Amino acid sequence: MSTTKATPGGKTPARVISEVQPRIINTKTDTRDILAHAMRETKKRGLDDYFVVDVDAHHVEEDSWSEILDYLDDPVMRSYADSCQLWDPPGSGLLPGTPGMRFQDVAGRIPHQAARGETVKDTSVHRDVTLSRRAMDSMGINNMVLFPQNLLLLGLHQQPDVEVALSFAYNRWLTEKILPQEPRLKALIYLPACSPEACIKTIEEFGGKKGVVGFSIVSVRNFSIHRNAYMPMLSMLEERGYPLCFHAAHNWGDSAMRLTDRFISMHALSFVLCNMVQLTNWIIHGLPERFPNLKPIWIESGLAWLPFMMQRLDNEFLMRPSEAPLLKRRPSEYIKEMYFSTQPMEVTDMALLEATMTAINAETQLLYSSDWPHWDFDLPTTVLDLPFLSEQAKRNILGENARRVFNLPG
Repeated sequence: MSTTKATPGGKTPARVISEVQPRIINTKTDTRDILAHAMRETKKRGLDDYFVVDVDAHHVEEDSWSEILDYLDDPVMRSYADSCQLWDPPGSGLLPGTPGMRFQDVAGRIPHQAARGETVKDTSVHRDVTLSRRAMDSMGINNMVLFPQNLLLLGLHQQPDVEVALSFAYNRWLTEKILPQEPRLKALIYLPACSPEACIKTIEEFGGKKGVVGFSIVSVRNFSIHRNAYMPMLSMLEERGYPLCFHAAHNWGDSAMRLTDRFISMHALSFVLCNMVQLTNWIIHGLPERFPNLKPIWIESGLAWLPFMMQRLDNEFLMRPSEAPLLKRRPSEYIKEMYFSTQPMEVTDMALLEATMTAINAETQLLYSSDWPHWDFDLPTTVLDLPFLSEQAKRNILGENARRVFNLPG
């Protein structure tokens, strides 16, 4: 764990970071200890010479839930949320679902993402800022895009007005208390996609705020956004130059996923299925033609699904083009112009991965993501280790593509 050692001249003792063995990692283990090996690799591999943008990392918004609830406009909803906090676990008021078996941390064997209990003594900035700085510094990341955790399932809320209210509360908390304190942190602002009107209001309120580089929709929800009611929202994003991200999540309640009886089965399929459906509707309803300058980003579904989608949709389109009358090209050609995040990158078969990256024009369309602090996170060295990528391709994927998509400073 952490120790200190004396330094010449009576200066503040330097913190010595030691690699932690997995058996002693717990919810209070310091991020810098968990990532000690990553930090050494960052120096050893020369990552300091790369511009690295992590387009998908997470903070634990439940730990600040009482702060977020303070931003609720509706006093009745705020009162209801406060009452929930009295008997439900902290960080659960107004959220759908109930706590139960802990699958993500494998019954406590991977506990760090279950709670962020590490010590933070610095009170000059918000605790989330300190934790994010520790992760960025350890992994050699220049900019980190923060996403919530439990809010990724907010699209399944039984009450659409609650999704709208919580999204505005979270977005205001994020843009007022977190992003202004650290210029390296960025956000793709949560859009309450249950309401086209609320989405427009969100873009108007949060567009242009410090650290906002685009907007996001959680893909796990019970409807798609290809309907005409959402066209003004998409037009607004295109006109203002903001990308639109679709962030995947798991959903064991999905009718197809209920057929699986192991978490590994559901996890392998669910994170991909939700984006497969959203992407299919996006293409078949001609949105790439209607909004050619709008940049969609598909996050946290890995890469292995993309060749399947390209071949399957092309095959169907060539047999039934009348059902996709707005398309002027094959679906695969539109997919090649979209953006995708790396994590979780399937590296078990390098030949297949290389073919996949070739198919999706990875050198210009792929964006690095860590998914920290989740159990299946990927370090930037995951990209550096790919033997078939050129040096420029590695630089593009690690950060230069994101610099272009998010209009980050050169």
